[in-house]
Amino acid sequence: MAVDWIGFIYAVLVSTGGVIGYVKAGSVTSLVAGLLFGLLAAVGAYRTSQNPRNVWLSLGTAGTLCVVMGLRFLGSGKFMPAGLMTLLSGLMLVNIIVGMLKRKPHTS
Repeated sequence: MAVDWIGFIYAVLVSTGGVIGYVKAGSVTSLVAGLLFGLLAAVGAYRTSQNPRNVWLSLGTAGTLCVVMGLRFLGSGKFMPAGLMTLLSGLMLVNIIVGMLKRKPHTS
């Protein structure tokens, strides 16, 4: 079984972003959301590591963050932090989708 290192790195970056948002701006919302989505991304990476076909939690987490942070980026026009999280989440989505397309279909 291959470990989903990219997924785990993404989870750490999401969690770190929430902590930085709390430290710099005192935003409890950033802290809670960062830790929650970081945890979801880590669990998704773990599940993908156990079964490469089990990408749905990772896909949902990255997709949700991409949309939410993308809307915040469009509203503010500021790259940090919303634009960066949109970019990272979009790259994670591409990584997941490319991985799904590379896998052979399951035959019974």
